[in-house]
Amino acid sequence: QVQLVESGGGLVQTGGSLRLSCAASGRSFTGSGVAWFRQAPGKEREFVAHINWSGERTTYADSVKGRFTISRDNTKNTLYLQMNSLQPEDTGVYYCTLGGSWGQGTQVTVSS
Repeated sequence: QVQLVESGGGLVQTGGSLRLSCAASGRSFTGSGVAWFRQAPGKEREFVAHINWSGERTTYADSVKGRFTISRDNTKNTLYLQMNSLQPEDTGVYYCTLGGSWGQGTQVTVSS
């Protein structure tokens, strides 16, 4: 199993930025695609962004395209999500997932 720990969440004003990190242990990121999901209160988790193992292919939900950037550093076994131009609808708990494992999430709150 992979242990995943998200960090970097917090409270930010509309239009602000946050950079989330997901640190993995127990297994290298190399050779694995990883993704970010988020969950707003009372809603199901929704896909946010995905990056393949090489970092050459990325996919984004329409709601975050042009604002969020997913990246990874395989030497550090760390996944990142740079979030710019944040909006209140971006509020939620953000999770990273890899190999069927999920982190515990980090809270992102965007004030209106």
